[in-house]
Amino acid sequence: MEQLKRLEALTATIPAEQAEDVREAIVGELFKKSRQLCSDAVKVTDRKLLYRSERLDRIFTSKLWGFPIMLAMLGAIFYLTIAGANVPSSMLASFFGWIEGYLTMAFQAIHAPDWLHGILILGLFRGTAWVISVMLPPMAIFFPVFALLENYGYLPRVAFNLDRLFKKTGAHGKQSLTMAMGFGCNAAAIMSTRIIESPRERMLAILTNNFVPCNGRWPTLILLASLFMAAGFSGGTQTLVTASVVMGMVLIGVVVTLTVSWGLSKTALKGIPSHYTLELPPYRKPKILNTILRATLDKTIYVLRRAVIVAAPAGVLTWILANIYIGDSSILIHFVQFLDPFARALGLDGFILMAFIIGLPANEIVLPILLMGYLATGSLTEVTDMFALKQIFLDQGWTWLTALNMMLFSLLHYPCGTTLVNIWKETKSAKWTFLSFAIPTAIAIGVTFLVAQVARALGWV
Repeated sequence: MEQLKRLEALTATIPAEQAEDVREAIVGELFKKSRQLCSDAVKVTDRKLLYRSERLDRIFTSKLWGFPIMLAMLGAIFYLTIAGANVPSSMLASFFGWIEGYLTMAFQAIHAPDWLHGILILGLFRGTAWVISVMLPPMAIFFPVFALLENYGYLPRVAFNLDRLFKKTGAHGKQSLTMAMGFGCNAAAIMSTRIIESPRERMLAILTNNFVPCNGRWPTLILLASLFMAAGFSGGTQTLVTASVVMGMVLIGVVVTLTVSWGLSKTALKGIPSHYTLELPPYRKPKILNTILRATLDKTIYVLRRAVIVAAPAGVLTWILANIYIGDSSILIHFVQFLDPFARALGLDGFILMAFIIGLPANEIVLPILLMGYLATGSLTEVTDMFALKQIFLDQGWTWLTALNMMLFSLLHYPCGTTLVNIWKETKSAKWTFLSFAIPTAIAIGVTFLVAQVARALGWV
C-alpha cells in the first residue's frame, strides 16, 4: 500500500502530456514481467497452437496490413449486405402489398370512410410495412456477420488498430467499437457507449456516433449510388461499384467523426484521453448457428421493434399533411415551397428537405415520403422499377450533384428520433441532446452548401 501511494505521488508530479507515455511504459513492463513468469511456470506442449494468435496478430494488427484488411472486410460486408438484401426486401414488400390489398377490401366491405382508410392503411400500415421490408433483410445479414467477427476475435483487433487514431483526437479507443455498432443502428450504439468508463470520452462517442450510416440510411445511400454513381455498369460490377461508393461515404463519415472528436476535445470537452489497455482475446472458431440466431433475435428484432414504434406515427402524420388543403395546395406542398429556396442553396430541393424533416422519427421513411411528394399521391409510395424511379428523379431536375448532396446530407444529418430518445435517456441532459442534434445538422448544411457552390462555380452542373 505504501508503494502504491508513493507511485501515485510520483505520477502526480509528471506533466500531463507525458503521463500517457509513463502509463504505457508501466503497462509494457507489467506485460514483460507477466510473460516471463508465465514462461517459467507453464509448460507448453503445442507451441504452434500457442503462437497461432500471435502470428495472425502480426497480420491483422500490422501497421502495413492492418488497415487495408480492415477496409477490405468492411467492404465485403457491405457487398454481401447489398447483394443479399435485394431479393428478400422485394419479397417482403410484395407480401405486405398483398396484405394491404385484403385490408383495403375489408375496409370497403364495412364501408369505412376514406379518411380512416387513409390514416390506418395508407399511413400507419404502409409506413410500418416499408420500414420492415427495408430494414429487416439488411439487418438480418449485417448484425450476424458482425457478431461472427466479434466471436472470432477480430473486432478487438479493429479497436486496437483505431485506438491510436482516436487517442490523437482526444477520444477513447473503445469508441471504434461503438462506431462499428452504429453501422447497424445508431440508437443501439448509443447504449453501447456504456463500455467507455470516462464520462468525457463517452460523451464524445455519443455526439459523434451519428456520422456513421445506420441501417435506416443504407437504402438512400445504396439506391442513389446505384442509380447515379454506378449507372454505367450492370450485374455484379454495378453491385461492386455501388458498394465502393457506399464505402467512400463511410470513410467520409469516419473522417468527420475523428475531426469532430478532435474539435470537441479541444473546446467543449477538453481533457486528456484515458489510458486504454486492451487484452486481445485468442482467435476462436465461433458457434455459427448460435451466433446468427442470437444476433438476429437480440439485435435485429430489438432494433426493428423500436424503429417501427417510432416510424408508425410518422406515416400517419405524412398522410394527414398531404391530404389537408389550404387553398389549392396541401399543407405538405406549402411546406415544400417554404423550404425550397434554402434547399436549392444546398444543391437539394424543397421536397428532399421536407422528406428529411418529416422522416425525423426514422430514416427508413425518407425515400417513400420523397416519392409521395414528387408523385403527389397523398400517401407513402413505393416504386419497385429502378428505371421508373430514376426517371421520377430526373423529371424533378435531379443531377449527379443532387444525388451526391442527398447522400452527404443523409450521411451527416441529425440522428433519428429513436437515437435522440436514447441520447436523452443516457445523458439525462437537454443540453447534450440538443447538441447531438445541432452539431451534425450544422455540418450537413455546411458540407452540402460548400459542395454545391464549388460545383456550380466550376461549371460542373
